[in-house]
Amino acid sequence: MRIAALMLSICLLGPGAAWPAGPPPLELATLQYPPYQYQDGAEVRGFAADIVREAFRRMGVSIHIAIYPWGRALAMAQEGREDGIFTLFRTPEREARLDFCHEPLAAQTVSLFVRKGSPIHFNGNLDELSAYRFGVVRSVNYGAAFDLALRQGRIHVGETAASGEQNLDMLLANRFDILVSNRLGAWDIIKRRGVAAQVGELKPPLEDIPSYLAFARKPALAGLRDRFDAALQAMRRDGAYARIQSEASP
Repeated sequence: MRIAALMLSICLLGPGAAWPAGPPPLELATLQYPPYQYQDGAEVRGFAADIVREAFRRMGVSIHIAIYPWGRALAMAQEGREDGIFTLFRTPEREARLDFCHEPLAAQTVSLFVRKGSPIHFNGNLDELSAYRFGVVRSVNYGAAFDLALRQGRIHVGETAASGEQNLDMLLANRFDILVSNRLGAWDIIKRRGVAAQVGELKPPLEDIPSYLAFARKPALAGLRDRFDAALQAMRRDGAYARIQSEASP
């Protein structure tokens, strides 16, 4: 009976008809941000990307991850041209336009870097660094402490780069005095460039900040946030989160 029903369906569809397709994959935007996520040939790799894939696999939802310059990625998600974005810090401006997950995707430490031999020291108080020029990457948020000091004019940006790599190049070229960056991301670039002997990290770190996945505010995406949160919580409980982070980190 099943075979007969299948043959009847084929006849009714006709030789040129296509089988009904499943829903298209969710389009997720991110940035080049090793070791969290990075382009490797045709693949997007990194432990944050792998954690996102596993969570959506458990949800039964197919996804496609694409890397863009961060400002463009953020604009595309906020305007609904992408379905989601990661890994981003939570700010009031972003929360007004995106549906943030409650469960953090990855913890990030923001640190300050200087040229080796620099006389600059850091005691945890940004006000003590008011005489120096900072280098940042366009559209990247560096946490509440840095953002507030910048808005209040207690510190000053000397250069704005298009990428972390360009930011490091400008630090080494003496275009500014202090590079601010996610710690793991900065050290990944420093080691790949082979310039570890030329750069020093100031201690203590500036701030520890959770980063998230957020969805575009589209009616079709309603309910996905809570399902993603539940999948991520389950991954932390069963050890999958720690395993992926361990396997994918350098």
